[in-house]
Amino acid sequence: MILNSSRFGQLEVPEDKIITMERPILGFEAFHHFCLIEIEELKPFRWLQSTEDPAVAFLVVNPVLIFSGYRIEVNSNEIAELKVNRVESVETYVVVTTPPDPQKMSVNLQGPILINTENNLAKQLVLVNSRYKVKHLILQALEEQEPQAVPEEELAGV
Repeated sequence: MILNSSRFGQLEVPEDKIITMERPILGFEAFHHFCLIEIEELKPFRWLQSTEDPAVAFLVVNPVLIFSGYRIEVNSNEIAELKVNRVESVETYVVVTTPPDPQKMSVNLQGPILINTENNLAKQLVLVNSRYKVKHLILQALEEQEPQAVPEEELAGV
């Protein structure tokens, strides 16, 4: 399939890489078909590009790469809707918001997008009664996960 994108121009996307949203992204209910675009310079981020509108694309990332403790509970009905045979075939992404100030770049951990890589069915979940919010700052989380330096006085005894 030839895809026109306002960000990347014309792209060729294999038909078997088209993702069908079983439950659309909130606020974008008219869009059901997407593809993931990986740009080497942006890794680990990817673009979830609509195949129906060249201007609709979401910057996404696997949340565990930034928030190592990110875990969600998904009930069996949610999994059944994606026709999941193996849990390992489900990839999780969250939408990234990129304001002008990079310090305020955030992700929506409350609305993860699940993609079954075996059949390319996807859906956005809305986690209720969750400790996760719509806005989690990326740079703050990365700074908090950095290994702490060992004070010199502790090294002296080694």
